[in-house]
Amino acid sequence: MDYGREVEFGVFPEPSAEKLPEALSMAQIADREGLELVGIQDHPYQRRHLDTWALMGAVLAGTQRVRVFPDVANLPLRAPAVMAKTAASLDLLSGGRFELGLGAGSFWEAVAAMGGSRRSPGEAYGALREAVEVLRLMWSDERSVRYEGKHYRLAGVKPGPRPAHPIPVWLGVGGPRTLALCGRVADGWLPSSPWAPPEKLPELNARIDEAAAGAGREPGAVRRLYNVFGIITDGPSEGFLRGPAEQWVAELTELALVHGMDGFVFGPADDPVRQTHRFAAEVVPAVRRAVAQERIRRTTR
Repeated sequence: MDYGREVEFGVFPEPSAEKLPEALSMAQIADREGLELVGIQDHPYQRRHLDTWALMGAVLAGTQRVRVFPDVANLPLRAPAVMAKTAASLDLLSGGRFELGLGAGSFWEAVAAMGGSRRSPGEAYGALREAVEVLRLMWSDERSVRYEGKHYRLAGVKPGPRPAHPIPVWLGVGGPRTLALCGRVADGWLPSSPWAPPEKLPELNARIDEAAAGAGREPGAVRRLYNVFGIITDGPSEGFLRGPAEQWVAELTELALVHGMDGFVFGPADDPVRQTHRFAAEVVPAVRRAVAQERIRRTTR
């Protein structure tokens, strides 16, 4: 399934305090060399990690054109009304370059150790559904908003300031209920290749598409951004996304044209700065050409 959306590319730097120069270099390479996205994981309980939201501000300040997003925001440790305020602020400060990836939560022992709520699967789903509604209320033009949910409550809060652009909400989810929620209400889906390998994508995409259609939406309205982890080598293939640039081009092109994935966020397995250069120079332009050529061929045959 090809939803026909323009394919975008990005990088996934590690938010390690010890590797800050590396993370900033990856973002700057993406900015200079034609990539569109920088996604940063959000695990506040990781003692070696910087705060993701502070780091995103630094990345936005040090770049000019890439869009930056949490990949994905840790909802159990981030109140959605405050998250909305921070997101709108970063969007305004960067001239409309902030997007929002959002997850229901995981690593519950670590979340609870930091004072967050330990949620059952049902509670995590309910909180995620409510959070999307709260975020959008907080970005609205309303003079004041109220919301009465099981997990979140707004009692006449005044939204604002408004973001510089309509911030999309991309959900990093994989369960049946959360995939259906993604199809009904989200702007995008943000899976990762380790837990959503290519052979699983048809089933997972189908759940999103069915829910979208049931809600009166076009399935193509939901972006499909894929966190891809591997390494570009000079030798023979060692498996999926572990091989020469030509293999990467073939595999990402197939993911776009057959599985409908229209964004690829690259997490290098080793030597991240050099790998980011190679991805931008050897893989991305070739995938763009291959996808565009096949789409033209399909429309003219």
